[in-house]
Amino acid sequence: MSYLVLARKYRPRNFTEMVGQEHVVQALTNALVQQRLHHAYLFTGTRGVGKTTVSRILAKSLNCQGMDGQGGITAEPCGVCQACRDIDAGRFVDYTELDAASNRGVDEVQSLLEQAVYKPVQGRFKVFMIDEVHMLTNTAFNAMLKTLEEPPEYLKFVLATTDPQKVPVTVLSRCLQFNLRPMAPETVFEHLTQVLVQEKIPAEPLALRMLARAARGSMRDALSLTDQAIAFGNGQLQEATVRQMLGTVDRSHVLRLIDALDRADGATVVDLVETLRRNGLSAASTLEDMSLVLQRMAVIQAVPHMAQDDSDPDAAEITRLAQGMAADETQLLYSLCLHGRGELGLAPDEYVALTMVLLRLLAFKPGATTSTPAEKKSLRSAPEPHAAVVSAPAPTSSAASVAEPAPEVLAATPIAATPTAAAPPERVAQVAPVPIAAEDDGPPPWVDLDEDQPFVADLEPEHEVSSFQALPVRDTTEPSARTSPRRDPQQAQAAVELIVTEEGEFWAALVRDMAEKELINGLVRELALQSQLMGRDTDRWQLRLERESLNQPAARERLKTALATVGFSVELAFEMGKVTDSPLLRNTLAANERQWAAQALIENDPLVQSMLRDFGGKIVPGSVKPI
Repeated sequence: MSYLVLARKYRPRNFTEMVGQEHVVQALTNALVQQRLHHAYLFTGTRGVGKTTVSRILAKSLNCQGMDGQGGITAEPCGVCQACRDIDAGRFVDYTELDAASNRGVDEVQSLLEQAVYKPVQGRFKVFMIDEVHMLTNTAFNAMLKTLEEPPEYLKFVLATTDPQKVPVTVLSRCLQFNLRPMAPETVFEHLTQVLVQEKIPAEPLALRMLARAARGSMRDALSLTDQAIAFGNGQLQEATVRQMLGTVDRSHVLRLIDALDRADGATVVDLVETLRRNGLSAASTLEDMSLVLQRMAVIQAVPHMAQDDSDPDAAEITRLAQGMAADETQLLYSLCLHGRGELGLAPDEYVALTMVLLRLLAFKPGATTSTPAEKKSLRSAPEPHAAVVSAPAPTSSAASVAEPAPEVLAATPIAATPTAAAPPERVAQVAPVPIAAEDDGPPPWVDLDEDQPFVADLEPEHEVSSFQALPVRDTTEPSARTSPRRDPQQAQAAVELIVTEEGEFWAALVRDMAEKELINGLVRELALQSQLMGRDTDRWQLRLERESLNQPAARERLKTALATVGFSVELAFEMGKVTDSPLLRNTLAANERQWAAQALIENDPLVQSMLRDFGGKIVPGSVKPI
């Protein structure tokens, strides 16, 4: 006897054996039980989800005669009567299947409709099943419209298609439509497990999970791949053989790639791509598996208690990667992997495209910068408008995280000559938002600045920093309050509190000195500007940050090197929390004070007042800018 493939051997014979289409089974079962039968059904869905199978089960339910030959319409066909056995065998004279892909003309449809005038020969109903109905011509559709709308009481139409958008609306309106959904990998995995238990074939769970994912929601494809895997593995389903047959990338390669991207290790990334090339593994599969792992990591980061999967042997490693990578970086990697799959077919070689996608992940990774001259020029060429920082309600906003105050604001911040001098009284200041100036603050982002242009320009600081000496660790005491000048009372609610401390004076002066010497730039400068010095001793300084994305190992190491250059060889310890005294807040306060002073100078000018009074003029908001 010839071998019967699994997809045909285990085709469902009744509604109870259907897998993954409960919504369709429930609707048809209730209709059969209540005898509320429509004259035309349309089943839609992708390949291998059960359209033809549901059609045959429905035909058996309509024509089943029961085991005793006295049965009627039922939702549970017996499967042993003559009608059920003939429909399963494909020889029931009152059940006609028409393949519209090869019989798509009007002549074939008319030949089928000519049989509609004759009553059933053997069964209770005639059932016309037209598969891939969207392939019919417009003339063929028009020929069947009248019969489809008002067929004889003994005739039922069952249409099936994978592309319902191509079916005319005149046909759709005459049918009861059911959409058969793609099956979840878990559903396919459970069904494959039951089939292989009945076949008495040993199978590893990981091998079945790979087959379930490769089926893409089609149960027929899953059973066909299982047949192929059984032959490839000589009667056994093992993970290694199934992975080799499918060309699937080993999950260990994907985890190593993500770990290397997290550590900004470009050499390891390129080596792993070359390994994939030598082994002939799919680049598209690599990005797809990376997307799946990154999605799992994002779920773990958002809702850790809902992301446990004890059946996955890589769950512990995925959890470790999720805990070590920032949430915004996980989202960025996921997005770039999805978009990178579309670029594989455009490149001359898919591994070249894969390499470029992974290198793009490194290029956009926060903190993964180096100190090369080319990169230094790229970082310094970005515009740094101070107005974006000043107008933000808090330094933790998205604008404050990427913008830089004007050089003159950094230079004009008053500081003590030496930290050993008498500390100024501590105070609380309010940083009020300032309207953004209308004039251009700098060159456009596509123009590179001169390499010799200093970081601090035009204005010199009021007090030069001659030396820095270490102070013992101390706690910030409760300061007194002071309010920065405000001209618009409506903006008072958007103010940000600045608590001025002695450690803050020292840190602001030190950051300004390193910036003038061009020891820090780009993300390292942002890390220093947005940090608050909480305490320090001879070999360890404690800093506080609000933005987790700035707390990158590469940026911390470069800041430590810059401090050693100016004479402070210390270890840096970072904590996350609210920052109340940072160089960025001080620069924002100084910018506010200068802005309000400039506005007051314009408003109190006699000439301006006379123009406002005599000619009805007005001062354009945002047009006043301190120089």
